[in-house]
Amino acid sequence: MRVLDDDVEGERTVVLQVRGLSVSYGKVDALHGIALRVHRGEIVTVIGPNGAGKTTLLCALIGLLPVRGEIVYLGERQDAGRSVEKLVRQGMTLVPEKRELFAEMSVEDNLLLGAFDRYRVGHRDQLETIDQVYDIFPRLMERRQQMAGTLSGGERQMLAMGRALMAKPRLLLLDEPSLGLAPLVIREIFRTITQLKKLGVAILLVEQNARAALQVADYGYVLETGELSLEGHSRELLTDQRVVESYLGLGGRH
Repeated sequence: MRVLDDDVEGERTVVLQVRGLSVSYGKVDALHGIALRVHRGEIVTVIGPNGAGKTTLLCALIGLLPVRGEIVYLGERQDAGRSVEKLVRQGMTLVPEKRELFAEMSVEDNLLLGAFDRYRVGHRDQLETIDQVYDIFPRLMERRQQMAGTLSGGERQMLAMGRALMAKPRLLLLDEPSLGLAPLVIREIFRTITQLKKLGVAILLVEQNARAALQVADYGYVLETGELSLEGHSRELLTDQRVVESYLGLGGRH
């Protein structure tokens, strides 16, 4: 399966570059001086405690919040008037923490809504794309006529991710995909995230489950009280004593 369109550049293409990004709620800075980079076919994770600003970061990137600083997406600097619709059309897609599904619509209709913007601008490949999504999430194929509101937590997360894939994203923003899920389901979700990386999708993964995130990511950032306190290759962060003590739950003696 190929999720991306054919005109995407080489493997190390920088999909997203952020420099000096700051977000404020009134006079309070929620994010300050954020700098990060995501390449094509790479999983980058941002870990940190509740209230650190992780969800705010994703909302800022997708155009839901005003920002200061520089955001360069697919080589184009984003101006202050950027819109969510334009970014989605350019291949940036957010899977929100609360999934935001249409509970009284079927699984299949929820998926087709993910392709609506592509359909509106003339693409007619939604049936082919939905078959590709069913290949990734066979359970959605089994539940395709079921109402989204009757799905289990894990199935809802699969549906939210599948709906995002219907837009053929170049950059997938994932907000706490493991939230509220059982350990076995979390493993399945993260296996799927790894599979998407192999298809060439760039993924920015925000997670409180630091261990799961770092095990699938290529590179990681630690966000604390609105600022990046640490960054590095994920295998290095997994053994960094500060990360171990604060986020991996092993205690200093380990």
